[in-house]
Amino acid sequence: MNPLLGRLQPYPFEKLRALLAGVTPNPALKAINLSIGEPKHPTPELVKAALTSALDGLAAYPATAGTPALREAIAAWLARRYALPPLDAATQVLPVNGSREALFAFAQTVIDPAGGSARVACPNPFYQIYEGAALLAGAQPVFLNDGMAFEALDWRGVQLAYVCSPGNPTGKVLGLEDWKEIFGLADRHGFVIASDECYSEIYSDEAPPGALETAYSSTQSLANVVAFQSLSKRSGLPGLRSGFVAGDPDFIAAFGRFRNVACPQVPLPIQHVSVAAWGDEEHVEQGRALYRANFELADAILGRRYGYRRPAGAFFLWLNLADFGGGEGAATTLWKECGVKVLPGAYLARVEPDGGNPGRDCVRVALVHDADTTREALTRIVATLG
Repeated sequence: MNPLLGRLQPYPFEKLRALLAGVTPNPALKAINLSIGEPKHPTPELVKAALTSALDGLAAYPATAGTPALREAIAAWLARRYALPPLDAATQVLPVNGSREALFAFAQTVIDPAGGSARVACPNPFYQIYEGAALLAGAQPVFLNDGMAFEALDWRGVQLAYVCSPGNPTGKVLGLEDWKEIFGLADRHGFVIASDECYSEIYSDEAPPGALETAYSSTQSLANVVAFQSLSKRSGLPGLRSGFVAGDPDFIAAFGRFRNVACPQVPLPIQHVSVAAWGDEEHVEQGRALYRANFELADAILGRRYGYRRPAGAFFLWLNLADFGGGEGAATTLWKECGVKVLPGAYLARVEPDGGNPGRDCVRVALVHDADTTREALTRIVATLG
């Protein structure tokens, strides 16, 4: 058995199941799960139509590189969304089975573990795939704590940096100057930037800038920068498992070679659906409007409680419940007393050098349901905690 598996911590939802094992939620109330970031909005009609019209594609093996039509649709979307010059769809775009799988596999492609000194930089708190990818690639994850200056991290030995904007779980959005600072660090220390942008289309006001956009505007180059995207959040299609990676053609080529032997291809019907989804913005704006409505409910119901602030992007609340037993204590209370399931923030973070965990006092709340369910859940939280 691979000894590196022993370095993996239990996944956040495994920890949550263990925490709530034996805790019976209030039987008088219907349980509401706000712990997982799974969009609950209806599947767009254009997606259903595209899928049913392409089922004959199940009879053929798809190519790892995807169809030209899909790569071109992705390149066209990137150009529209980020005001980029047209990317070369053949060399700078690669379809993948959702960003989760690709974020993990990319580390296995770029990390050189020789000598045992390889390191991977991750935000803290963070999406747990980054840590697992680093460990199983033979590297040591190092963490940039939320609010910590980029320069404060020891970047020596870092070969890969995961960046997430808008962030999971905090919703923090990096501005142009933030991106430029990261690019400068990458130039000085020689690491690759893997930008996780799966929440880029969920925002209240301004569309957040992306890595490719700011890299090109700063340097006229996409060297050492790749961006990961998915239809899971943008189009509310988590079950489709369709996304892409785009950017530096050298790393796209290397990743393609890795995927040829280690990763599944995207089925042809899914590729056909993806072409339709990347080409349409109406359903995306409809979804964005539903999330805005949920945040307006949060503004009204939560007010200034629990350190609430409306995030710049994504669909999570990051609430400080230190006065209610911290993340684990509050999550247990909410599940038991009012049947609302939330995720303790400590499960999405790692211990800092001083021994503290930046998520210890917090919970992540996913506003992924319809307005009525969201209103009910937030009202219960306030009624329970006060």
